[in-house]
Order: sequence, then C-alpha cells, then structure tokens
Amino acid sequence: MFNKLAMALLVTAIMAAPSVYAEMKIVVLDPARAIAGSDEGKLLLANLESELKEDQDKLVASVEAFQALQAKMQKDGEVMSDSDKRKTVKELESMQVDIQFAQQKLQKEAQDRQQEILQSLAPQFQKVRDDLIQIDQIDMIVNPNVLQYANAKHDITKRVTEKMNEQSK
Repeated sequence: MFNKLAMALLVTAIMAAPSVYAEMKIVVLDPARAIAGSDEGKLLLANLESELKEDQDKLVASVEAFQALQAKMQKDGEVMSDSDKRKTVKELESMQVDIQFAQQKLQKEAQDRQQEILQSLAPQFQKVRDDLIQIDQIDMIVNPNVLQYANAKHDITKRVTEKMNEQSK
C-alpha cells in the first residue's frame, strides 16, 4: 500500500515538474564581464594597464636581452672559451630566473588589482542585478562559466552593463 502511494506521488511529481520549469525565468549573467564592460570598469582597467606599462616594458626588455645573449651563445659558442661559456650559461640561467619571477610578480599584481576593481564596482553591479531581478521577475541566474551551452537570448550581461553605465552618469 505504502509503495503504491509513494509511486503515485513520484509519478505525479515527475509529470508536474515540466510545467514548473516552463514557468521559471532562467537567465545567464557573467558578473566579471558585465563589470569590465561598463564605462567605469573600462576606465579603471585602462588606468591599471597604463600603471603596469612601465613594469611590462622592463619585462619585455629583459626578455629581449635574454634572447640576444642566447643568440650570441649559439652563434659564438664554438669559439668561446670554456670559462666564457660557463659564465654565459650561468648568466642566462640567472636572467631566466629573474624573468620568471618578474612575470609572476607582474601577473599577480595585475590579478590582484583587477580583483580590487571588480570588488569596488560590485555594489553597483549588485544593485543593477537586483533591480533587473525584480523588474523581469527572474527566478534563477546562472554563470556562463558553469554551462555547457546557453542560447544568447538568455544572456543579460550586456543589459546589466548598459544599466550600470546609465546609473554612473
């Protein structure tokens, strides 16, 4: 008796499920893209890029110096003395370590600063998102990074960005 009742409830739930899901409004929203695409986000990211430009230029110069020394070693290696070869190899190894450290440091700095930008604009983003949830009666928001596929018509990222731009004016 209990098994029949449980089975009947299960069948009823399965049959009712599609109608429940059909009424739900599910949208896709990429918070990072919405914030970075806003006018203020673009401005802050451009400022960050210009602030890090000097360090990037130094890194590029170091890589070029490394490549030049490496080319010299390949070209003149056969005529170099053993001590000059060891000295050049040691210098190349040292330069390579310095370049890797500088790359990691620059990458970490850029990531940290980008995160600060996202956090500074998060309250504005959240307000716009919450307003759209109320206006459009949205039931669920999904991040596109966890989806295998979503039709572009369900993506409200651009709309959030536009609303953020309207609010900042």
